[in-house]
This record gives sequence, structure tokens and C-alpha cells, in this order.
Amino acid sequence: MSVLTAADRVPADAVLLDVRWQLGRTDGHEQYLAGHLPGAVFVDLERELAAHGSPAEGRHPLPSLQALQSAARRWGLEDGSRVVVYDATGGLAAARAWWLLRWGGLAGVTILDGGLGAWAGPLETGEVTPEPGGVTLTGGGMPVLTADQAAALADGDGVLLDARAGERYRGEVEPVDPRAGHVPGAISAPTSGNLTDGRFGAAAVLSERFAALGVQPGTTVGVYCGSGVTAAHEIAALAEAGIEAALWPGSWSQWSADPDRPVATGP
Repeated sequence: MSVLTAADRVPADAVLLDVRWQLGRTDGHEQYLAGHLPGAVFVDLERELAAHGSPAEGRHPLPSLQALQSAARRWGLEDGSRVVVYDATGGLAAARAWWLLRWGGLAGVTILDGGLGAWAGPLETGEVTPEPGGVTLTGGGMPVLTADQAAALADGDGVLLDARAGERYRGEVEPVDPRAGHVPGAISAPTSGNLTDGRFGAAAVLSERFAALGVQPGTTVGVYCGSGVTAAHEIAALAEAGIEAALWPGSWSQWSADPDRPVATGP
């Protein structure tokens, strides 16, 4: 299970991680300080859930396993910890933490469906600084794609989903990356289609959505977005539908920075 629905109770022993982040905004920590789930620890996506970006690697490369482990210990994680991640944007940022911790080898990680808005209890203000944990991350828990492997999927070896907004996929706008458009052969599947009123669709609804895009259980699937952040949300949605998918961390920010890579536009 990748999503903890609002009807479920957050486990009393769960470590809560607040991953508030939005492209173009830098006030996630300020929002956290103003009100967060009791006991939740703030996670800095730019500093703790990504390495330093570059044209060759994309805007949000994966952190090293050692760097992620150091951050996870700061958050108070132990081997076997149950972790619930959340944000205030339908899980679009929190899914990055969910994916990375799963990639690192922790199995008990879920996304709080509906995030902050689904929490009915009181909020807490100020910083939470837990006792450091001793978790050991082993890596290899989630599949990863290179740019060449992603291109091969788009070329017929499987299905490559583009999780960005439709207008970015079509090349009508490009607010941040070097070129507009998409990987030739990739299929548009915006992450917004995974959500209804800020919550993940039911498993049956998600299954229908992905089936209409040519994705069934057993299909070899890769996902990309602008820089490998919201693509993790699509992977969580696919997991809810019983479909395993690989993340391409470099995503469009890596592809569009390479002038030798072809670009397609239009629907």
C-alpha cells in the first residue's frame, strides 16, 4: 500500500514527515512552522531529497544513499520505522520522500491521502527536533531508469509516461527547462489525473485511467516529469493500481539540456 487513506488512522508509532514544497516557492518551512501535524519533522526537498542539479543530471538528481541515510537519521528513523509523509498539495511533493525511502530500502512508508487538509485534529506550531535515529539504508528498493532506458521504452520496449501538465508535454509552454516538448513516443499522463479534490482516486479508477493509456499489470512502465519529483506521485498512483513502474530521475530537465536528444511537440 502506497497511500494511507483519510479513513485510516495514522499509526501512533509512525514518524511523520512534512514535505511541503512547490516549484517556484521557497516558503515550505515557514508554512510548516505556522502549523503541522503534531510531532511532524520538516523535510527540505531541495536539500535533503535531491543532490545538486546540473544540465547533465537534471534539476533534482537522486541524493546519494549515504546522504539520504544521514537525512533519515536526522528525521529520527530507525530500521523498521513506519513512516507517513504528507504535504499540502495532494502528495505531489511528499511522494518524492515516499519513493526515496522505498528506494533506500524502507518498506513501511505511506503517503497521507489528502495531506494536511485531511487532518481533523489540532495542529502544532514551531520546530520539531527528534532524537537522531540509526536507520541503515541498503538501496535498490525501487527501479530507476537512465535517459537511454527511458528512450527505449518510448520507442516501443514498453510505455513511457510523461507526468507533467499537458501544455508542457505539448510544448505550448516551458517555464523552467531549456526546451519545450516531450520525449518522442512518450504518453501524456499528468499527475493531476491521479487526484480528485486533492485525494488519490480509488484503485479501480486509477486502473481504468492507466489502462486507457495502454498500461496494464505486467506492462514495462517508466515515468518522468520535469525533474523526477511529481513523477514519484504517478508511481505511487500506479502502485495503487497494482502496477510497478520505474522512475527516470533526470526527467525532462536532463533530456532537454542535451542538444543531441530529439524533441517532439503537439498532442
